[in-house]
Amino acid sequence: MQYDPVKRSLGNVFKRTPSLRILFYKMLDLLLLRSWHIHKELKIWAKGKRDNEQHILDAGSGFGQYSYYLNSMSSKWKFLGVDVKEEQIADCNQFFKQIGRNNIRFQVKDLTTFTIPEHFDLVVCVDVMEHVLEDVQVFKNYHTSMKPGAMLLISTPSDQGGSDVSGDGDASFIEEHVRDGYNINDIQDKLKLAGFSKTEAYYAYGNPGKISWKLSMKYPLQMLNVSKLFFILIPFYYLITFPFCLILNKMDVNGKHATGTGLIVKAWK
Repeated sequence: MQYDPVKRSLGNVFKRTPSLRILFYKMLDLLLLRSWHIHKELKIWAKGKRDNEQHILDAGSGFGQYSYYLNSMSSKWKFLGVDVKEEQIADCNQFFKQIGRNNIRFQVKDLTTFTIPEHFDLVVCVDVMEHVLEDVQVFKNYHTSMKPGAMLLISTPSDQGGSDVSGDGDASFIEEHVRDGYNINDIQDKLKLAGFSKTEAYYAYGNPGKISWKLSMKYPLQMLNVSKLFFILIPFYYLITFPFCLILNKMDVNGKHATGTGLIVKAWK
């Protein structure tokens, strides 16, 4: 399934006013299990830092929801969001200017070549690396751009059924992915090869998360990919499934999983 056309359609609906855009962010925060895991890690990272200036890179910024979330934690932090898609960068710059968040800027950059030596205290990379073939080069660029002691936070599919791939003959649910998922040890080895001194990784999307993802993302996206007419039915669909997804997300983010279709990876310079 092609994910980008659906994302563009959703973006066109919710970018009409700043209020709709913020509502869209809140919906993503509630529905997307990866947001629950990322928010949990960001809260841990933010302890003791809210009153100090921090420079944060939103690598592969997309709709800008993680920059918005982090900016809500502290007005002292400064943000740079980068993405290869010009339309999303222009859209994010316009939105954050409209709401007066002047400490956030977005630029069109290619992560395989982008660096600002020893500049960032935190790099956030959510569902990006599965789209990048030259992953070790990007990890090296992150390392170059980070200050000593800075942290890199990654969310990406795992090789335990990530991208909805269960066997050798299965195709990725998202056609834009260049890899179906990372092995939990291989991605840490690649990060160490890129220069990181310490790494940690754990599985997300265990059994509760797998069910939640199908209900909250897979099935609705499949419907929207068939016809945009399903936009009319989506609110009624979520009215039924939303409470179950919330419960499943909470179970997943608070549990420990021996395996899972997603990975949360941290690395320190």
